[in-house]
Amino acid sequence: MRVIRVSAALAATLAALGAAHPAPAQSMTPMRGEVRSLTDSFAVRVFPSNPYGHPIRVEIHVYDQDFAPVDAARVSANPLMLGANASRPVIVAIPFEGEPERKVRVCAESIPFPNSQSQVRAQICGKFIGRRAN
Repeated sequence: MRVIRVSAALAATLAALGAAHPAPAQSMTPMRGEVRSLTDSFAVRVFPSNPYGHPIRVEIHVYDQDFAPVDAARVSANPLMLGANASRPVIVAIPFEGEPERKVRVCAESIPFPNSQSQVRAQICGKFIGRRAN
C-alpha cells in the first residue's frame, strides 16, 4: 500500500512539473499541403525546426499514405544538422509513378548523437497531396 501512495505522489509531482514547464518540441512546417505539377513529379519545401539549445541531426523520410517508404523520393539535404533554435529549408521531390495523384507523408526524424545520454528519436510528419495538372 505504501508503494502505491509513493507512486501516486511521484506521478502527481511529475505531472505538476510538466504542466508548469512544458518541454520544447521538434517541429516541421508546413504540416500539410497540396501541390499541382505539370511534370512526372512534384516537390514540397519543408522547414524542420530545432527548439533545443544544442544542435541536432535530422533525417527526412518520405512515406506513402500507408507509411510504406517511397524509395524514389529525393531529398535536397539528408541527413542535416540543425543548430540550436534553428530551422532550415529542405526540398523533397516525389515522383507520381504513373498516377494522377499521390498522397505522401514527409517526416523529420532526429538522430541521437553516438555516446549521448539521450537516445530518443523524435519524429514529426506532414501530409501532402500531389496532383498532376492536365
